[in-house]
Amino acid sequence: MNVIQGLRPEKLRELVLLILIALVLIVFSSVIENYLNARLFNRVSASVALMAVLAIGQTMVVLTRNIDLSVGSIVGFTAYFVGHQLSQYGDMHPMLAIFLAVGVGTLMGGINGILVAYCRIPSIIVTLGTMALYRTLLVEYSDAKTVLTVNLPRWLLDLPSLNLISFDRLHLRVLVVGMIVVVILFQIVLKYTSFGRKLYAIGSNPEAAKMAGFANQRMVLTAFLLCGALAGLTGFMFLARFGNITVVAGIGFELKSVAAVVVGGVNIFGGSGSAFGAFLGAVLIDLLENSLIRWLQISEFWRDALLGLLILISVATDSVIMKRFQLYWARKQARSSPET
Repeated sequence: MNVIQGLRPEKLRELVLLILIALVLIVFSSVIENYLNARLFNRVSASVALMAVLAIGQTMVVLTRNIDLSVGSIVGFTAYFVGHQLSQYGDMHPMLAIFLAVGVGTLMGGINGILVAYCRIPSIIVTLGTMALYRTLLVEYSDAKTVLTVNLPRWLLDLPSLNLISFDRLHLRVLVVGMIVVVILFQIVLKYTSFGRKLYAIGSNPEAAKMAGFANQRMVLTAFLLCGALAGLTGFMFLARFGNITVVAGIGFELKSVAAVVVGGVNIFGGSGSAFGAFLGAVLIDLLENSLIRWLQISEFWRDALLGLLILISVATDSVIMKRFQLYWARKQARSSPET
């Protein structure tokens, strides 16, 4: 008990998520025959690879007291745009294709960031508008055509099944390893760099951060640029995984990314959270989705309802339980500081 009380609120939330993931595995393994197998790991990890990268981008924005509802449209547009370019220029270098996706996503995220940071328009209004704008841009650009796998280069089609490490039927694929690298990189950035500390400061108290000399507007713009870049990278991963891309690519990703972020313990009002927490949130959501589909064959509508319920529970938890724990932890620190 003393160990739990000594944990910081963010670490406690991550511990709770790990326990919940373990409970989900235990419960569904008791009601679904042959549930715990390599196929479950391979399926869930492939899905989490996309959503975790997108959720980390969303985390950067949410930490600054903002939100990006256009990420699904950015994923869809970059997936189609890069897929179309690869269909036309099959000899394009793989790294150039990745840079193209990240560059397009960064540009779209930059538009959001400029409007939010410098024009002072609320992020929910800006990104709600650009969500529709970017989706319309995709519809016009596609001209009602589909990017087909038969027109894509072989290296791209082989990428999702490329295994870096295999143990019997358990495979650690290249897209999953790429996601792990992104999680570790941004966890380090947020925890150990001045940039990360400034993001937390701006989200916790924007006015105090401004008085301390922080460039709030530039930091918010950078957060949106990073979110757009990671959405673009997710678009490339989406293209590699599914191949056939239509104008509906990425629809619903904005809801799932927000759900992963808030379930992962990132405060929707900014100032607290971690990349690792967002990753755990993505794991829990995808694990629940896959498990419920196998158990109850639930429809797409009920999956959306599940996401909405998880968001409401997570926000309520942050507002009530976690806030009280944070106050308790702060009082404990204040009492112990004179002794040290």
